[in-house]
Amino acid sequence: MKILVVEDEHRIARAIKEGLEQESYVVDITYDGEDGYAAARVDEYDLILLDVMLPTMNGYEVCKRLRDDNVHTPILMLTAKDQSWDIVAGLDNGADDYLAKPFSFEVLLARIRALLRRPHDTVGEILCVDDLTLNPKTKEVARAGRHISLSMKEYALLEYLMRNQGNVLSKNNIITHVWDFDANILPNTVEVFIAYLRAKIDKPFEERELIQTVRGFGYKIGIQ
Repeated sequence: MKILVVEDEHRIARAIKEGLEQESYVVDITYDGEDGYAAARVDEYDLILLDVMLPTMNGYEVCKRLRDDNVHTPILMLTAKDQSWDIVAGLDNGADDYLAKPFSFEVLLARIRALLRRPHDTVGEILCVDDLTLNPKTKEVARAGRHISLSMKEYALLEYLMRNQGNVLSKNNIITHVWDFDANILPNTVEVFIAYLRAKIDKPFEERELIQTVRGFGYKIGIQ
């Protein structure tokens, strides 16, 4: 899952990025409102963490402009302001949730999980494709009841595939969601990581391969 952090305090932004990456999220950072707005318009994110007090354009305006542009990415606003009218202003401008600083990282993670659940899961947090399961909260992956150990990047790739079960995802789609925009990605990087996943997800379960190549288009996960 890919998250955009728009936060002008560099220390806080880097701390959030490092913490989220430890949880297998892909994270981009911008440090002012104009850059945050531009990034959210150009790239595709699963969630935006948006500070209110930003240079060039405040968070309320960024949020309003994105909603006016029909960008419906969930937005969690972060701010030192916690007065009722500040919360109302954020929500009225299109934010989905509001978290006042200072906050614990555990609470931030819980809010992120709650927002990411809304468009995807209707029966709980566990993602399932046939006998393959992934728990976004615990990061546990299993197939046919057997635990599967994945690297953080393998996990991020598998979660993206599973959240888009049955959909064909191009290499560009995958790179956009699984690597941040500062990463130096070679043309065959996606193929390499798909091969890593297949070795762990499919090879030990040869009776049913779940990760499929759609030649000329990309990859998808599901039962053939």
